[in-house]
Amino acid sequence: MIEIKIVELTGDFAEDKDIARDIRLHQIIPAMEANEEIILNFKLVNLTTQSFIHALFSDVIREYKGNFFKMVKFKSCNENVRSIIEMVVDYMQENII
Repeated sequence: MIEIKIVELTGDFAEDKDIARDIRLHQIIPAMEANEEIILNFKLVNLTTQSFIHALFSDVIREYKGNFFKMVKFKSCNENVRSIIEMVVDYMQENII
């Protein structure tokens, strides 16, 4: 299991798509390939953007489909962060072919 503490990489406002891409490429995808559980910990992140969340895992959802939801857990999300994550997840689930 790996735990990714988002605040350590972004501060309390997770908005930088380049950071999200780096997390996806260097932490999430390798963990998925190793069949490891992933915890995305949003403790102390007050707000995020839809584009950050989309860059963080939308490609991974497309690639791994249902396995993403089995392997990735979200931790310590406040209402604002949870709302953005749910919006992106709902959009991705509607658009997976």
